[in-house]
Amino acid sequence: MKPISSKVLIILAFFAIYIIWGSTYLWNKIAVTELPAFFLASVRFLCASVLIFAIALISGKKIGITKRQLKNSIFVAFLFMVSGNGLFVWALKYVDSGFAALLASTQPLFVLLLMRLIDNKKMKLKSIIGVVFGILGMYLLVSQQELVTDEDTLKGILLIFLCVIGWSYASVFVSKADLPKNHLVSTGYQMGIAFFMLTIVSFSLGEQWTSPFAWSSEVQWSMFLLIILGSLVAFTAFNYLLKQVSTEKVATSSYVNPVVALFLGWWILDEALTTQSLIAASILLVGVYFITSKK
Repeated sequence: MKPISSKVLIILAFFAIYIIWGSTYLWNKIAVTELPAFFLASVRFLCASVLIFAIALISGKKIGITKRQLKNSIFVAFLFMVSGNGLFVWALKYVDSGFAALLASTQPLFVLLLMRLIDNKKMKLKSIIGVVFGILGMYLLVSQQELVTDEDTLKGILLIFLCVIGWSYASVFVSKADLPKNHLVSTGYQMGIAFFMLTIVSFSLGEQWTSPFAWSSEVQWSMFLLIILGSLVAFTAFNYLLKQVSTEKVATSSYVNPVVALFLGWWILDEALTTQSLIAASILLVGVYFITSKK
C-alpha cells in the first residue's frame, strides 16, 4: 500500500484542528443539555487519558514523570481542563455555542496582556492594533440586548471570560514550565489529573452520575466524538503540524474555530446569528490575526 504523502497529511491535519476543534463547541453544547458539566468533562478526560497512555506505551514513549513535573502538571490541568473546559462547558448552559466560541477566541488578547504584565514584554504596533480591534469586537459582541437577555446569560459570559483568562495564564506558564518532554505523555498526565479533580468537583456539587447506556444517542455520539476526535485526533494533528509547518500557521486555528462553531450552532441548533454578531466576529478575528501574525 502506497504511503500517504506529507502534503496530504498536512492538509488532513489542518482540517482536524480547524473543523474538529471548531466542532467541539457543538458537541459539548449537545452533551451538556443532558449531562452535568463536570461529570461530562470527567468521563471525557478519563477515557482520553487511558487511550493516550495506551498509544504512548505502544509507540515506545517513556511515561516517567518527576515530582516537579507532576506538580506543574497538576497546576496546568486545573487551569486548562478543570477551569478551561469543565467550567466552560458549564457556562454553555447559559449561552449559545457559537457565541461562546467567539468569546473564547479572545484568548490571544489575554495572552498578550499577561505576557506584558508577567514578562514585561513590550507590545509591537501590530499587537496594539490587534488589542484595539479585539476590545471593540468584544464590546459589540456582549452589548447585544437580544442575546444578553437575562442574568444567566451574563453569568455565562463572565464564566467564559474567567475560563479564558485562566487558560491564557496557563499558556504563558507552560512555555517555561518543567513538564514531560513528550507532548502526548504530558497531555495524558494532565487529562488523568483533571479527571480526579473534576470528579471531586462533580461530587461536591451533587451531580448525578449515569451510565452511558442511559444517555440519548445524540449525547453518546457527542461524547464519542469529543473523546476520539476532539481529544485524540485533533491533538495528534496539532503536534504533527508543529513539526511540519511554522507555528504561526498552526495558530490560525485560533480564528477559524469560532467561525466553524458559529456556523454549526446556527445550522444544527438553530442558534441566533445576528448581523451585529457577524460584524463583531469579523472585527474580533481581525484583531486576533494582527496578534498571531508576523510582519
